[in-house]
Amino acid sequence: MGYSAPMNTIGMELAALQGVMGGAVPFFLGLVVVLVLLGAFWLGMRVRRREPATPTPEEQPKLPEGGPVVEEIEMREADEMPTDGGCLTPHEMPASGNRSTRRAADQTPLKWNRNSSGGFGSGGPGHT
Repeated sequence: MGYSAPMNTIGMELAALQGVMGGAVPFFLGLVVVLVLLGAFWLGMRVRRREPATPTPEEQPKLPEGGPVVEEIEMREADEMPTDGGCLTPHEMPASGNRSTRRAADQTPLKWNRNSSGGFGSGGPGHT
């Protein structure tokens, strides 16, 4: 005795609908993305039109009369911390803008020593 399955029209309709939706949903999502990008481009152009124009070559800054400013390197004397036993707050620290340091008499720069360990965590082997 053979078994004949009844015709399932609801399943067929859902399968057809799923095929249509499988192509329509990505299309509409892509359309939304394109519209958002066009809106962002349009908004960016509006913002850019409101900004001042770029300066002309005549409006660019000029070098000073004496030429370019040169970096000055000098050695400064160390200012020792007070040893009276009290605590200093950050605004009382020496050379924090409340008093200046002095120029050192010896202006020879300190040389880097190959056997020096450097800073903590610098990756060097340290004193070997």
